[in-house]
Amino acid sequence: MTDTKSSREQTPVISNLNDFDVNSGNLPERLIFKNRILVAFICFIITIVLGYLAATKLEMNASFEKMIPQNHPFIQNYLNYKSELPGLGNAIRVVVENTEGDVFSEDYLEKLRQITRDLSLTDGVHRVGVQSLWQPSVRWVEVTEEGFRGDAVIGDFYDGSPESIEQLKRNVARSRVARDLVGDDEKSSMIFVPLMEQDPRTKEPLDYRKFATELEENIRAKYANGDSGPEVKIRIIGFAKLVGDLMDGLAKVATFFALAVLIAVVIIYSYSRCARSTFAVVGVSLAGVLWQLGVVSALGFVIDPFTILVPFVVFAIGVSHGAQMMNGILKDVGQGAHALVAARHTFRRLFTPGVTALISDAVGFAVLMVIDFPIIKDLAITASIGVAILIITNLIVLPVFLSYTGVNKAAVRRDIQHSSEKEYGKGIGHVWVLLEKLTERRLALPTLIVAGCVAAGAYVIGLNLEVGDLDSGAPELRADSRYNTDNRYITEHYSMSTDQFAVIVATPEGECLSYEALTEADRLAWRLQHVPGVQSTVALPDAIRTITAGAYEGSAKWMTIARSQGILNFAGNQVLIHNPELANTECSVFPVIANLTDHKAATLERVSGAALGFAETHSTGDRKFLLAAGSAGIEAATNSTVEQASTEMKLYVYLAVILLCLVAFRSWRAVVVAVVPLFITTLLCEALMVVLGLGIKVATLPVIALGVGIGVDYALYLLSTQLAFQRSGFTLRESYHKALQYTGRTVALVGAMLAVAVITWAWSPIKFQADMGILLTFMFLANMVGALVLIPALSHFLLNPAPIVASDESEGQGAVPSNGNESNSERQALCESA
Repeated sequence: MTDTKSSREQTPVISNLNDFDVNSGNLPERLIFKNRILVAFICFIITIVLGYLAATKLEMNASFEKMIPQNHPFIQNYLNYKSELPGLGNAIRVVVENTEGDVFSEDYLEKLRQITRDLSLTDGVHRVGVQSLWQPSVRWVEVTEEGFRGDAVIGDFYDGSPESIEQLKRNVARSRVARDLVGDDEKSSMIFVPLMEQDPRTKEPLDYRKFATELEENIRAKYANGDSGPEVKIRIIGFAKLVGDLMDGLAKVATFFALAVLIAVVIIYSYSRCARSTFAVVGVSLAGVLWQLGVVSALGFVIDPFTILVPFVVFAIGVSHGAQMMNGILKDVGQGAHALVAARHTFRRLFTPGVTALISDAVGFAVLMVIDFPIIKDLAITASIGVAILIITNLIVLPVFLSYTGVNKAAVRRDIQHSSEKEYGKGIGHVWVLLEKLTERRLALPTLIVAGCVAAGAYVIGLNLEVGDLDSGAPELRADSRYNTDNRYITEHYSMSTDQFAVIVATPEGECLSYEALTEADRLAWRLQHVPGVQSTVALPDAIRTITAGAYEGSAKWMTIARSQGILNFAGNQVLIHNPELANTECSVFPVIANLTDHKAATLERVSGAALGFAETHSTGDRKFLLAAGSAGIEAATNSTVEQASTEMKLYVYLAVILLCLVAFRSWRAVVVAVVPLFITTLLCEALMVVLGLGIKVATLPVIALGVGIGVDYALYLLSTQLAFQRSGFTLRESYHKALQYTGRTVALVGAMLAVAVITWAWSPIKFQADMGILLTFMFLANMVGALVLIPALSHFLLNPAPIVASDESEGQGAVPSNGNESNSERQALCESA
């Protein structure tokens, strides 16, 4: 070690309050600590009020439209025409399987009728669009010598007799829609249920949690037994059911949050050996979460499955900054300072870098609002509010609280022992000695070369990172979840795909049956049929052909789109009577639907590319091909927006962090030292996503922003401490030695604590939460290790032998000195500079 003995001497600080100048420090410090009782009382009242709001007004719900990019052209087209095409948006599919026979039995059909009735009467259901064997809109049509004849698949003839059931079999065979609603093995049938986003009477949004609960209680639990009729299995898929299952899993999220709190208590106590300061840090951080929930509930926000991580992030950031405050007070008390003096000195030293770090976090979250997803914007706003609240709770309230409680003597003795030169370098201290040596060229250069190689390798792997879902089913849930099990059954037993990509054909009113519109739509259908991943297509021209041929005794020569407008009008009228879902009543809008094998990112990219290319070359003033509707069309728009937003998000987050670090350090060299570890961690995180088979989606999009936002805190505390000592005349190695003693150990503690707390998410039944837990664990650890290892190595080349002595203002931005090893004069000077 190159430190002189005098620089390491343990010199007592002010222990008598009468010797402390209460008028020292800046105006905020004086106002806060001269009115400690008032500050504590006000915060207590705020906690009660906001806690009441959080308990009484906070709601949990979700929204289909919040999950889609509102300004994407595909989505704007869908929203413009969703009332004309109710079956191509938010919907659920309910499959009723007869485990004791097939669908053509009296008891099964009676149970199916009851289920159809109950579903149609459920709040939030678009009743007109419901399709079931029992719905009168599901019809059959045939050609006879007397002309066309048709009726409902289950009409007035049905009385449950064997003869009527035989008639039903014939009707199903004659109806394309009915065939799609019956499983390939005829052991199950489907009920298609479109949903409304708002109640037309109350204008209230659909309560997905309530709706999903009603599906379970009034449909699955009520009918999935053999009490009345045959034993049936109910299978339900769709966005509303997916959200319901996610919300069911949120009960365990509360367990993980409680576990995170317990882990924080155990790790902080094991470090400090002081129960009251440990509970102060954790308790004040929990109060910050409570404040955040109260404020967002008062502003009308709701908690949904995709923003449920925000309270945990707020708690994690709060504990991080609280641990730094506790550590500073612990070290000052260890040198003989009174608790109030230690609290004021710690506030004086840490408030500026703490505020800078929290503002960096808040701005990092706030830039997410540029992403065109309402759900991401809500996350950005609620997270920014939570981080802003931490400025009050963890940087003001906590030191005030600790100024009363202080720390116990056992904690002080332990800290003095661990900080002594006699103990330094023993056990875990070998790691700190090694980190100090990274300030020397012989280790700094190889370290940076290795880091550069790792970053280059991660970048190459990250080039394979894909956007969207990489697996079939619902990737938000585990593969063996009931939802994905139901989805697999439906995919395997039904020819009608649950992944539909629809191109909207818009014409002037009454022109959907024109020869030009029909032939162009037919060409589009033919084009899509030849795209890999497309099972089949359904469009108005197909039905026109069938009806036309039927009018001419089924002659194959008439299986075409006739040029005669009279023939087209006749066939079109028949189609609109029997298949109203193929066009709107004004005959101005009809879809060309492609049934896909899956909704993987590659499939959607191929289909949307082919459809978009056709639309660009075949649209005219009176005839437009508009992308896109259907679940797959909406997801294609989502993937496109996520891909663009991913790049923009990283650009804005890093730009915000760089600007704030520049304000804090007033040195571009220090900014480079702080940001490079974050950038390498981002590359490694993207490479890890490739290795784990994860794509960039709405659920994973905020992870990098969250990781960067929290990771920059490590650099701000560690580097600002180092710079403060360098500006006071210490060498780089001496300064980094003191930075490690004062904040480095706390940085390692917080990084490890957050990683241990988050990794528990890996056992969550919600897969996207488990994935986020793994990614955040990696980013917490990588950012912590990167800060401890790369800051000294980069400092050797950019901040060595010492930064240019800054002006008084710039010193105040970064002064976070003193671990109790400086002389009184050095300590006082550094405190004054802060």
